[in-house]
Amino acid sequence: MGASWKQGGVYGGEEPIDVPGGDGRCRVQARAVLVAALFAGCLGVTAAGAPAAADGTPGPAGRVTVVYEDDTIGPEDRPAVEAVRKARVLEQLADWVNGSVALPHDLVVKVTAEVPPGVTDAVTQADGRTIYIPPSFLTELQEALDGVVKTVKRPALFPADKYNARDLTALSTQFVFGHEMGHALQRQFMLANLGLEEDAADGFASFYTVNEVGPEPSMAAALLFDEIARKQGRLTLEGFASDHPVTQQRVFNFLCYLDGSDPARFDGPLVDAGYLPKTRAPLCPQSWAMLDHGWWTQLQPHFTEAFKARGDKAQSDARARLVAETKAFAEKLDELRRSQ
Repeated sequence: MGASWKQGGVYGGEEPIDVPGGDGRCRVQARAVLVAALFAGCLGVTAAGAPAAADGTPGPAGRVTVVYEDDTIGPEDRPAVEAVRKARVLEQLADWVNGSVALPHDLVVKVTAEVPPGVTDAVTQADGRTIYIPPSFLTELQEALDGVVKTVKRPALFPADKYNARDLTALSTQFVFGHEMGHALQRQFMLANLGLEEDAADGFASFYTVNEVGPEPSMAAALLFDEIARKQGRLTLEGFASDHPVTQQRVFNFLCYLDGSDPARFDGPLVDAGYLPKTRAPLCPQSWAMLDHGWWTQLQPHFTEAFKARGDKAQSDARARLVAETKAFAEKLDELRRSQ
């Protein structure tokens, strides 16, 4: 199912790649996922982003609601669920969406063991109106991140008081949920993609967390994906054919967008420390500017009245930055080509 953050079932991988900078902390392998399920149908959305009534006038905006179905959560999954619930990372994004855009339909986020057949991880339904997060999936993340804490030296960018399995679980879930929300927004608003939907969903996770939360979710997600990738085997044909980027690519995409958002702040702890290759880093400021401008522009027609002034300014600022970063990139392009 292409609407999920990752898919269980078919797994692959390739030989580890050690990034200069030490400790094997960015040794990554690729992961295979199943091909996306297609969906069809128009949503009947007005330009304002609210569902149209029979006479064409906008209706009330949809709302995002987070529901924990406690009676379905087994005792083995409660610690991971409580880590996420206490941090309120799901509610934070739900509140941001509710305040920023007028959804055409309600969106329910269910933390529940009662999921559709075959679902083992976070997944967005094809109509963008339900996101399922299985408690066992959160436990899987926490177990993987417990391994990270025990075996991987803490990145200097990451605060010492949050380098534990509980906090890493909440922060990486915040990023994963951002991915699922990206799917939901694309599907409810029928947003135009210029590439794969999975890439755009990853992009929304970076767009939201970098702008609204800070660097920690991106770094936590990179650590999580790195740990998952270590356990994969060789990349299979299905992995190469997947609609998801392989795990290795996703790790470095997360780090590139983060670095590009503020190179003066992040070049040291990400590039100089060896987490992000120096061959990729020069591309990241323009990559972030494109992503930031792209999501603000896609969402702009759907801003709520209360958010419109802030959103319009953010979109305008993002465009100005993209123009500046494109000009700067053009000026150093010849030098970069010679250095390859």
